[in-house]
Parts: sequence; structure tokens; C-alpha cells
Amino acid sequence: MRATSQAQPNIALIKYWGKREARQNLPEVGSLSLTLDTLWTRMAVEFDERPGEDRLLVNGAPAASMLPRISACLDEIAGEGRAAAAVTSECNFPIAAGLASSAAAFAALVMAASKANGRSLEAATLARLAGRASGSAARSMYPGIVELEAGARDIALRTLAGPDDWPLSVTVAITATHAKAVSSGTAMTISKQTSPFYASWVARQGDDLAVARRAVLERDFAALAGVAEHNCLKMHSVMWTSRPAIVYWSAATIACMQTVRALQDDGVPVFFTIDAGPQLKAVSLPEAADTVADALRRTTGVVDVMCSPLGPGARLLGTA
Repeated sequence: MRATSQAQPNIALIKYWGKREARQNLPEVGSLSLTLDTLWTRMAVEFDERPGEDRLLVNGAPAASMLPRISACLDEIAGEGRAAAAVTSECNFPIAAGLASSAAAFAALVMAASKANGRSLEAATLARLAGRASGSAARSMYPGIVELEAGARDIALRTLAGPDDWPLSVTVAITATHAKAVSSGTAMTISKQTSPFYASWVARQGDDLAVARRAVLERDFAALAGVAEHNCLKMHSVMWTSRPAIVYWSAATIACMQTVRALQDDGVPVFFTIDAGPQLKAVSLPEAADTVADALRRTTGVVDVMCSPLGPGARLLGTA
């Protein structure tokens, strides 16, 4: 059977940074994220009837460097003695550039691969499988505003608000389209081993998560804005104080932050967050989305702007 699925990237407001258990890829801290709508990755998986090597095409081109992680994920789903798989991926936004492309890819992959392997798994099981390949991929299995709880044994996820319950808008300012020099996984390990602020980051994450959860449940945009920006800057401070220092920002990233600050001074309901990359994401109320997008397009160093409401979780598109 050939199965095709689609998943969207998610943008963390309360960040996932650091692993407490490498083998299962379990996060050290809980997190809260927004699943997007108009940015997407589609994965098609088909298992051969005979042994052989896996094959991967990404946007029509072979992607040998990505294949080992794809194959390892397929082993988790279908077993190490499985048949070879042909995997085709399409993505409508930059890959490995700080836009959670791996989250969308592995959320889509586990759903398509499990169906192609003749299995119907619950969302929680699929999320755990996706999370083993990419920690943030578990959140892309769920719609809207998602909380990931880093429990003692495994992760647990829930949607705090669906896309229509609190329809926020996300405007992504693309400041670079090339892959980042240091992967998120490598950067997390460096931060945990070398940053003097890492222990404090872990200890205080629960407080930020509680504030953000309450803000979502009460639809308090100002409270969510305050804790999200603070949490973002704390995460990057951990990176900057690592050895070697990990700095994903560019001059254009800082210019975008200044643009958001100017909008805030004018009373526009918007705040920023930045993941492990140079792209800035501006979260706003829907009525401010056009104003935010126009301002970021005019910002020096911005090469593109992508806008999205909140969207659904990963879903099956079809089988053949």
C-alpha cells in the first residue's frame, strides 16, 4: 500500500530546548506551541515487496543526507526486518532553516508509514514515534495551541485551544533560506554540557509554562506575549553562553525584532518568537496580520514573508 499524509510545522512559544533521555529523544522540559496551517510537508510512503535500500526524494531531488533519520524512523514503525521503502517528500517552506521542517516531516512520515504498513495507530502513539525522530514533531500531530508535558516516563500532549477557539495569526519573516550551520540536536547537547544557565533554564520552565497555559485558557493575549518573548530570549541566552557560543540570529533577525517593538509601541497586538534559526515569527490577533506582514516586508534583510492562521494536526491524505 502507498499512503500519503500531510503535517504542518509548529512554532514553540514556550520552548523545547534540551533532552533528558537521548535514546527515546525525550525532552527535558515541557513546551507550548502553535500548529500552523498554510505551511506544510507532504510525505508519501510505499514499502517494496522485496528487500533493498530505502529511497528518499525531497521536492523532486534525492536527499541522501536525510535518509538515515528517515530509515531509523521507518524501523521504529515497521521493524528492522522490514522491506525497503520509497519515500517522497514535498515541502512549501525552507528546510532546516529554523522553521520546524523536521517536525512537520516526521509527523507526516509516521502517519503515512504506519498506514502503508497496514497499522492504524492512535494519535498519542504516533506522536511518541514522531518525537523519537524529532522532539518537536510530536506537537505537529495535534491542532491549534498544543501543550507537551515532559513526564517521568514519556511525553503527553493535549490541545489547549483549537484553531477556531482562539484564531491567532503567525507571520514568518524569512531572513535566510539556507540550512543552518549547527543542527538543533547538536546545539541542545552543547548547551546542556557547557552553558552555566542551562540548569536555571530547566528549573524555571514550569513557571513559564503555567503562565502561558493560563493565558491561553483565559485568552489573555498580553500575558501570552510577555511570557513567550521572555522564554524565547532565555533560550537564546542559554545558546549564547554555551561553548562554543551558538548564535543563530543575523542582523535581519534583530531588525525584525525592532520592527515588532515599533508595532507594539503603536498599539498593534503582536509579539515575536525565534526558534533555532534566523527567522522571526510574529504572532498577532487576526485583525493585525496584514499590518504586521507589511511592516516585516519593509524590514531590511527580509527576503520573504509567509502568513498562516493556526491549523490542524497531521492527517492522512489518501492511500493507493
